Parts: sequence; C-alpha cells; structure tokens
Amino acid sequence: MSKIILITGASTGLGAETARLLAFQNEIIVHYYSSQKEAEKVAANVEIKGGKSFLVQADLSQEEGCLKLFNTVTEKFPKLDVLINNAGGLIRRQAAKELEWKLMMETFSLNTFSTMKLSSLFIPWLEKGNNSCIINISSIAMRHGSPGATIYGACKGAIDSFTRGLAHELAPTIRVNAVSPGVIDTPFHKKVSTPEKMKKFKESTPLKQIGEAIHIAKTIEFLINNYFITGETIDVNGGLFMR
Repeated sequence: MSKIILITGASTGLGAETARLLAFQNEIIVHYYSSQKEAEKVAANVEIKGGKSFLVQADLSQEEGCLKLFNTVTEKFPKLDVLINNAGGLIRRQAAKELEWKLMMETFSLNTFSTMKLSSLFIPWLEKGNNSCIINISSIAMRHGSPGATIYGACKGAIDSFTRGLAHELAPTIRVNAVSPGVIDTPFHKKVSTPEKMKKFKESTPLKQIGEAIHIAKTIEFLINNYFITGETIDVNGGLFMR
C-alpha cells in the first residue's frame, strides 16, 4: 500500500538516500532548508524510481519554520503515514570549558526541539495514517560522547529519551523508534571532520570501514515495515559501540 512519507533534511546525506530507497509507489515529501538544487535532484530521483515527490522549504531551527512545514504539508495531504525526523547537524565543535549559551540553544533547536515540535504537530495526521510511525535520527555521539561535540551528543541523548517516552504515549496507534548512526560518509562529516579524523574513526571501528548512507536508509526501511517494534533505538555503527 502506498505511503505518504515526510523526510526532514532530505536534500543530502541520510535523508536523500532514504528518499531514494523509499520512493517506489510512495509519496515522498522532501524537506530542505537551503540546499534547493540538491533537493530538486532528490525529488527528480524519487519520480524516476516510481514515486511521487513534493518539495517543502523551511527553517526547522525556528518554531515558525516547523509550523510552516506542518501547514504546507497538511494543506496538501489528508494524512501522514511516516514521519522521519532527520534534519540536524553539528553546527560547530567547541570545547566543553568554552560552551556558549547561543551555541547550546542553536544546537538544541536544530537537533532536538524541531524533532519534538514536529512530532507533536503531526500526531493528528499520523493517527489518520496506515500503520503509522515516527523515526528519529539519533547519533553514536550520545553513546560515548565526542570531544568538541558534547552539546550535539546531549541533543541526541534527549532524542533517545524522547523516542521512548513518545512510544509509550502514542501506542498502540503510532510506533516511535530511532536510528543511531555511527560514522557515516555524508556531507555531515565533510564539514566537521578532517580526513585524518575520518581515518582514525575507520581504524577504531571493528568492521574497519566507514558507514554509507544506504546502511541507515535500509534500517529506516526495516523499522517502517516491522509493525512489532516501538520505543527502540537501533545502533548502526560497524561495532564502534556495542551493548
């Protein structure tokens, strides 16, 4: 059965790969902030792969942007089957002894508050969907921390807790899960990690490789299709973190 799927931050990286993977016979709402050309390419890929696409621009680091996305989507679609809260990022690295209030607010707004607000807004639309679910993107940074990325790790730790709480509250109608990527070869790391740092990541990973966006996209696909999983955070990191 065709699904209506909203993916935030879908112009590049994990979001773009997920949009392409889920495209066939589905309607993919491709959200982007500033990367319009990349988003348009993703939308075109969705159409080529047998799906329908709908582009929406919004700044999710602001409440007004979250409301804009919600209003645009709900004016176009009568329901929502899947919400993938993927938008986020490490704004910049900063030592713990130098933490700035402004950076803390910016990082939490982009990575945590947007996920919480959008999830709340779309609950009525997800309640109208078919086997509806929310999938949040966390990070290995919340498992063991990362020098210079303490704020980001804390943001993703909050997402982990929010996922479990929301799963309890929305059951049995809406499932809520999260995916926690390890080090993935996407534009995210090109901005914040040097080639030397990426080499160290690879060497310290038991599987001796850097992950690819498709590894995360396939995990998201699995969570969409498995109707007996909720409240879980699945780690996909090549063994860099094990429980």
